[in-house]
Amino acid sequence: MRVYDKEFKEEAVKLSNEIGNKAASEQLGIPVTTLYTWKGQIKQHGSIAFVGSGHKRIDPKIAEIKAMEKRIKELEAANDILKKALGFFAESQKR
Repeated sequence: MRVYDKEFKEEAVKLSNEIGNKAASEQLGIPVTTLYTWKGQIKQHGSIAFVGSGHKRIDPKIAEIKAMEKRIKELEAANDILKKALGFFAESQKR
């Protein structure tokens, strides 16, 4: 079984849209049913089609929100450290 990368699949679908499924499959040397499968995946999943083996399909907006939440937690932790350091130094100034 041959494995195709995401870019190849996307270009193959574009080519099939331009010249037709049968002509594209002959030109690329792939089964026409494979093109139909790839077209269906793009129709169903859009820009997040063809994620690869073992990877989850994550909506880009959800991924961005998760990245922002992670960044917020990191900044809150850094802020807590700074507050503790400020308290330590303020206490040492009083002595």
